[in-house]
Amino acid sequence: QVQLVESGGGLVQPGGSLRLSCAASGTIASINAMGWYRQRPGKERELVATMSSGGSTNYADSVKGRFTISRDNAKNTVYLQMNSLKPEDTAVYYCNLVRPSGSSYWGQGTQVTVSS
Repeated sequence: QVQLVESGGGLVQPGGSLRLSCAASGTIASINAMGWYRQRPGKERELVATMSSGGSTNYADSVKGRFTISRDNAKNTVYLQMNSLKPEDTAVYYCNLVRPSGSSYWGQGTQVTVSS
């Protein structure tokens, strides 16, 4: 089993920054990709950013240039640096881990609220 624990969410004013962290623990022999998704109020869950074990990144168009994903493979931790936050970034952010087998695991989510 794999456990993912997110932290770093909160309330921030428009234009502000937050850094999310996600630590993976449990049976982790190898990791295909780790990343972040979000679910905005009334919307379906959507991709925010992912990073492969080799370091390749993929971002949603809406966050390109503002968000940066990074990972520490030694710590099995992935980060999401979020700058220039907008009210439309308000969402529950979920960490995701995908094994080479295709098994996918999710964290419990962390709330990010962007409001003045």
